Amino acid sequence: MAGIFVHYIAHWMGLGSILRTIRRIVRRPQVARKVMTSLNSSPRFTRLSKAECVLVVITMVWGGTFLLVQHAMTVSGPMFFVGLRFAAAALIVALFSWRHLRDLTLFELRAGAFIGVAIMLGYGLQTVGLQSIPSSQSAFITALYVPFVPLLQWLVLGRRPGLMPSIGIMLAFTGLMLVSGPAGASFNFSPGEIVTLISAVAIAAEIILISAYAGQVDVRRVTVVQLATTSVLAFLMVVPTQEVIPDFSWFLLGSALGLGAASAAIQVAMNWAQKSVSPTRATLIYAGEPVWAGIVGRLAGERLPAIALLGAGLIVAAVIVSELKTKGKKVEANEALEQETQG
Repeated sequence: MAGIFVHYIAHWMGLGSILRTIRRIVRRPQVARKVMTSLNSSPRFTRLSKAECVLVVITMVWGGTFLLVQHAMTVSGPMFFVGLRFAAAALIVALFSWRHLRDLTLFELRAGAFIGVAIMLGYGLQTVGLQSIPSSQSAFITALYVPFVPLLQWLVLGRRPGLMPSIGIMLAFTGLMLVSGPAGASFNFSPGEIVTLISAVAIAAEIILISAYAGQVDVRRVTVVQLATTSVLAFLMVVPTQEVIPDFSWFLLGSALGLGAASAAIQVAMNWAQKSVSPTRATLIYAGEPVWAGIVGRLAGERLPAIALLGAGLIVAAVIVSELKTKGKKVEANEALEQETQG
């Protein structure tokens, strides 16, 4: 998510490498190391790294984009706007990464194309949904991509979700029923809610693809490819959807450029953070995205009914619960960390 700040990110990654080297040279006694590992595993002593702080800021920006996209839909069709938005994002990232693009490999081109398809479906359908549902409601439904990740892995890859992801999935669908519609507690979804729900599945696929390719590709090159792919596919969708090309307006141009910069930052930071921040920590940060969107929406005058707010709370709880680990999993993670430290 922080594409414009690539040089800062590189600096942070270099600093992290130096600190890891120092820790290996100056080893703590065995007992002390175990005590510190235990302390560091406790949330009370956990401190946000620089990468995590970037994710917090980006999550706040991400939450604010829903309302801006909704206002942009008053002057443009959804697919044309998504194409314009991601064209701006691709140009911004390419501007800061053009020296690295000469080394683009076929594998990176394929990875970026696959991720770009998922992004186009995710953001395109989300933008379509924003034409008929409030931005805060869209944000909470979109947040379902987190519990959808283990569900999608189960359906497609045969990886059965564990206890906590299963609980998260149940909470998520309960929350979805309460958020949907004025009455809530029903499966009577509106068209806007349905396409937004499908967009959450597409975003879950994007997360899985990014995780599959992370560490094997150059973040900057792949980000340019995936953003450009998203833009091209969205513009191509203008024809079958029979969208009318909007007239020029400074509001449309400013919205596209602003959201393009935000999209560039979001995509680069997602690619980069998933190499240095654990999925659990990243997801806990991402869980705040619909909350920020709800705050922005409320400041703009949106009011969700009480039952929908309860459903929104269940969705946020589902996001957090789905990424929690049971005691056995935590012990395995600590043992793996201990072995890595000793190595």
